[in-house]
Amino acid sequence: MIPEDLRYTAEHEWVSGDGSGPVRVGITHFAQDALGDIVFVQLPDEGAKVAAGDSLGEIESTKSVSEIYAPISGTVVSKNASLVDEPELINAEPYAAGWLVEIAPDDPSAVAGLLDAAGYQALTES
Repeated sequence: MIPEDLRYTAEHEWVSGDGSGPVRVGITHFAQDALGDIVFVQLPDEGAKVAAGDSLGEIESTKSVSEIYAPISGTVVSKNASLVDEPELINAEPYAAGWLVEIAPDDPSAVAGLLDAAGYQALTES
């Protein structure tokens, strides 16, 4: 359940894209599984500046409320409006319809500095 074509953070976010344009961000299958049934998502507005490692929103589940952290610094160019009415998409399709935001990176090379699939798998197994 760890797609090879994505990059990952130690906080269980994934990034799709190489940084040459906006990248799509979501939470991993591991994270959504740990959270349980997701009932609400708070995401930043389009145009918001985010800094790598800082909170960019919250996910509320039946178990807890968890921060979502920006995997890279940049500007939010879109957010997944479907999650307002269907936050459970994150549970059903964390790597597809359950994406969270798209960010235009300040530094395109920052994506390459994130974990690859093997590195993320090692993290989740430790």
